[in-house]
Amino acid sequence: MDLHDRVMTEFERRFGRPSAGVARAPGRVNLIGEHTDYNEGFVLPMAIDRAVWLALRRRDDDRVRVYSLDFDQQMEFSAREPGTRGRGWGEYIKGVAWAWGEAGLPLRGWDGVLAGDVPIGAGLSSSAALELAAARAFAAAGELVWDGPAMARLALHAESGWVGMKCGIMDQMISACGVAGKALLIDCRSLETQAVPLPPATSVVILDTGTQRGLVDTAYNERRAQCEAAARALGASALRDITWEAFAARESELEPLARRRARHVVSEDQRTLEAAEGMRQGDASRLGALMNASHVSLRDDFEVSSRELDIMVECAQETAGCYGARMTGAGFGGCAVALTQTDASERFACQVAEQYAARSVLKPKIYVCTASAGAAYRAA
Repeated sequence: MDLHDRVMTEFERRFGRPSAGVARAPGRVNLIGEHTDYNEGFVLPMAIDRAVWLALRRRDDDRVRVYSLDFDQQMEFSAREPGTRGRGWGEYIKGVAWAWGEAGLPLRGWDGVLAGDVPIGAGLSSSAALELAAARAFAAAGELVWDGPAMARLALHAESGWVGMKCGIMDQMISACGVAGKALLIDCRSLETQAVPLPPATSVVILDTGTQRGLVDTAYNERRAQCEAAARALGASALRDITWEAFAARESELEPLARRRARHVVSEDQRTLEAAEGMRQGDASRLGALMNASHVSLRDDFEVSSRELDIMVECAQETAGCYGARMTGAGFGGCAVALTQTDASERFACQVAEQYAARSVLKPKIYVCTASAGAAYRAA
């Protein structure tokens, strides 16, 4: 039984009647453009074929009752008054309700059952998938017309203002607006998007190191503050406005730590735009080389890699059929991503898994993924 059928079946068992519909929102893998989104720069993610599924039915009041199959827990709260902030999966749903109210949108309650197969804490945006599935539920209950970028902004407000994670908008945008079969070049200032095809005969492989990170409790927010300070020192509203030539001319004005942080962001924006152009031209080797360079920058200048991520990336880069590999997501653990030849992808996955296990003593999870569409709601 797939997740769609599981949440529908459990909904009827738990609430005594069929659900009215099912919302789905995908996780994502970022090909390149890391820690650039909150610097108002460019990112190049794709929505993946792993998602959060939420069966629901509108209620006549403002109560929200949600049961999680994954955690075997149920939560209930008032959509208009979500209560106090806590911890756990339910806070992302409460945060969406809070952001919805902040925006003055109509709030209707609903009953729901959710389940997902986006790995938690692996850097594949399980939180954004949950937020966008909840947003789809609130939109369906309130009979609102879906606006992907607007809903992504609300979900970002939920994560930043309620959960306390000062992230950029990439994760919410790709979960809301993903395009099946393609990656999405996102301008994180204007929210303009361009669908970009993968080079012919290539596959994207997710390399889960088996290590997790809790971003709210890590140096993520610290990195953002460092970038903002560097931008101010260079007289810019965001590092996105600093060209590589301008940075090279003025980098001596920054203290060493700020210089490294800014150098990563400025060069990563340039790499991301070059990667999108390489993809349009079908140049897998160019995209792979840029991914490799991105990992070096994240490891050395931004310092968000880890021993396990470095081992995984090295294993991937040394394996036949790989064009390039890098850590993906915010770092401090989680996943790497590789671009491979399609006809070598399954063999590549097996070989990398063996090499990584031998060198790290951890058991990885490695799988070929495909690009999926963004968040959707389908009536039963």
